[in-house]
Amino acid sequence: MTRQTSSSSRVRTVKPRTAGGALGGIIGALAMSLIAGVLVTAAVTPVVAISGISAGSAIDIFEKLPNHLNPSRLAEPSTLYATSADGQQLKLAEFYDQDRETVQWDDIPQFVKDATVAEEDPRFYTHGGVDVLATARAVLQNAAGQNLSGASTVTMQYVRNVLIQESIAIPDPEEQTAAYKKAMEQTTDRKLKEMRYAISIEKQYAKDDILLGYLNIALFGRKIYGIQSAAHYYYNKDAKDLSLAESASLVAIVNNPAKLQIDVEENIPANTERRDKILNSMLTRGKITQAQFDEAIATPVTPDITPREAGCFLAEKNYGLGHFCDYVQRYIKQDASFGDNPTDREFNFSRGGYSIMTTIDLDMQAAGLDAMHNTVPAMTEGIDVGAATSSVEVGTGRVFAMMQNKPYSNEQAFLDDNPSYTGINYNTDFEYGGSNGFQVASTFKAITLAEWIRTGHSVRDVVNVNSRTVEESSFAASCMPDGRYGFGSFSFTNDNEGTRGNQPVLTAIGNSVNGGLVSMQQKMDLCETFDTAKKLGIHRASVQTNPDVANYGTTDLTMVPSNVYGGIDEIAPITMATAYGAFAGDGTVCTPVPIDSIVDTDGKEVPFTKSKCTEGVSPEVAAGVAYALQYAVTNGLAKHAGSAYGVPHLAKTGTSDDVIDNWTVGASTKVATATWVGNAGPVQFADGSWGRVSTQHIGNLMYADQTLWPAVMNVADAKYGGDAFPEPSAASVKVTLVPVPEVKGKSFEEATKLLTSAGFNVSDGGEVDSSAPKDTAAGTSPGAGEQVGLGSGISLQRSNGKGGTIPDGLTGQSGNDARSALRDAGFNNIDFSCEAKGKTNPGSQRVVSVSPESGSEANMDSTVTVTLDCGKKSKDD
Repeated sequence: MTRQTSSSSRVRTVKPRTAGGALGGIIGALAMSLIAGVLVTAAVTPVVAISGISAGSAIDIFEKLPNHLNPSRLAEPSTLYATSADGQQLKLAEFYDQDRETVQWDDIPQFVKDATVAEEDPRFYTHGGVDVLATARAVLQNAAGQNLSGASTVTMQYVRNVLIQESIAIPDPEEQTAAYKKAMEQTTDRKLKEMRYAISIEKQYAKDDILLGYLNIALFGRKIYGIQSAAHYYYNKDAKDLSLAESASLVAIVNNPAKLQIDVEENIPANTERRDKILNSMLTRGKITQAQFDEAIATPVTPDITPREAGCFLAEKNYGLGHFCDYVQRYIKQDASFGDNPTDREFNFSRGGYSIMTTIDLDMQAAGLDAMHNTVPAMTEGIDVGAATSSVEVGTGRVFAMMQNKPYSNEQAFLDDNPSYTGINYNTDFEYGGSNGFQVASTFKAITLAEWIRTGHSVRDVVNVNSRTVEESSFAASCMPDGRYGFGSFSFTNDNEGTRGNQPVLTAIGNSVNGGLVSMQQKMDLCETFDTAKKLGIHRASVQTNPDVANYGTTDLTMVPSNVYGGIDEIAPITMATAYGAFAGDGTVCTPVPIDSIVDTDGKEVPFTKSKCTEGVSPEVAAGVAYALQYAVTNGLAKHAGSAYGVPHLAKTGTSDDVIDNWTVGASTKVATATWVGNAGPVQFADGSWGRVSTQHIGNLMYADQTLWPAVMNVADAKYGGDAFPEPSAASVKVTLVPVPEVKGKSFEEATKLLTSAGFNVSDGGEVDSSAPKDTAAGTSPGAGEQVGLGSGISLQRSNGKGGTIPDGLTGQSGNDARSALRDAGFNNIDFSCEAKGKTNPGSQRVVSVSPESGSEANMDSTVTVTLDCGKKSKDD
């Protein structure tokens, strides 16, 4: 938004003289006589001196005035550009405090130069900055109360314009007003200063340079400055193409813009009158021929008003880039390179004449906008619908795309009548566009996964993925009191209840199962997980407003267990794209930047804040995360994120509670993209309350991200390609086998703790017959000593105290000997059977097998079946 400057403050007025004013004029005549003496003695022009004494006194006064004026750079519009696919630089938007385009001498027609000199300062090329003859005439006219001439030469007018420009180049409004008032005051002191400065200017610059400066600095009405902008605005052409009549008409405006500017129809007769006067002066002084004069006089003043559109509306209208344009402007307002505070930065930006080359990819933007318009409406009944997509270049942070469902406008009156527009940028943090962000839901699982791999775990480790109630004390938190998150409990559920039990982390990520992430976090430090998130640049889009939480008043994340799987903080899409770019880019996170370069009107580079790249996670961790998030694309819930061009993609989906927010975030090795669809804000219900609503049954909103994300990324893949992600480290994908410890006879609690500390997920296997004391651990399944995957589920069995162990060494003994051994072990119900046909004879036949088998546990009251070899004779026979 450009700074507004009142056009009325530029109006030059002429007031009729009163009787008292006439007396003042006589006094003024005496003062101006002294001025004439000064000019003579200063050798400005060879005119007869009036009085030696008066001149000497005036010289003393004159010499004490400042004599050095350095014309500073003139205010010019700043312009945003984008580069098209064929390399053209396309204008997106302009911002200006003054509509001015500085041109060179050869770009101004001789008609304009001659018209200016002929009417404003006929002796311009002969005087030394001050025209003494005109000054003397002005003295007499002012003394007579005619007020016909101010005796200002072109050089003096240039000086005054420079002083005016210096005053309005002051950002502080009060200081600016005071300086402008001083530059415009009608006093002898100001006139003397103008003369002194004019003499100095004449000594430093050639006449043509002074005239050029004047024609570039002069006000032509409203906010139109300089002959080039005047030609564009009033006649829709370059200054070099102006006709004689048009040239004189524009030069006429400078005399009194408010009354002579020709975009006001009532002013055209007055402008025509002054134009003709200028043409007559040009003819009189031989600058044009009679034929040229006649033709110009006969030409009516017919303007072709063509305003220069300012602000991001132009970017929205032509490219759907209004919100991105606004983001660039806000980016500069946050940049200390442009001033000490946002007000100064905006002020400097709107006057600096900067050419700003943005990073936007017009092809990606166009494809994304087309998908957005076809998928998510700007307005839908029953919901304040919102959708946004941001794309950044991996490894640089350059912003390639930024779009949303509601087009841009920041004019409140327009917004009041057009609620389908908005000035809020859903893609960015609050200070870069006014959004408070949106809950990122399960897309945060990737950060928990990064911490899992960083702490030495594998994506193939097995974890409990079930919905359940957990103790808060099960979460280590080194930065909190007692090193624990808390001492209560909370329950959680899975959206995907089809995946249950003990599953590899890879499955938990691919199917987005909350329980798996809870189990993972229970093996890590909560504080360190959020430290990893911070290193990846993840933060709230706006400050936390809930005074009951520890991060109140900051943009820090909310450090609670539910965040590690449910992403409860409101975060901007561009922040999530940036973080996922690190997973795709060897762990390097680069802050987003929308600008490639800035140059000033001289083509010199202008410094600005560029992207800062740091290590978010190590390359090994990034590769492990990429491996798991690729699995989510090929085998999980993010299958829609597969590339139409075969480019490897990683991605993660997210759906917040009640399907209020829907996300897809992912990347190739070249481009990272985050898409959000959901509630832009609350709506009012029938009972008067406000809230956000589910997208589940409103059109296709619940799945819209699955259309929007690929639309942008497929174009990115076609343009930039993408490499295979680095191979994950062996540690991050290994299957870790560990033995099941022996727990028989230990208390159930002790056995549980032993198994848990060994990395297993323990479940209650119920009571079994066991020789262990009642209610102690009877054993496990899998059994003690077996090699199983780390994190596997172990069923811990509890002894009922009614069991015994079938003795070893029964096979080969006689039936009677086996019976004795079993009775000694406490088993009294013994049944003999034959291996084949025949009749049992325990005294002579040998034992072939026992059921339950030797070494196993069985209830003491159960029957033990001893099988004999009934068909063979014993050695004693």
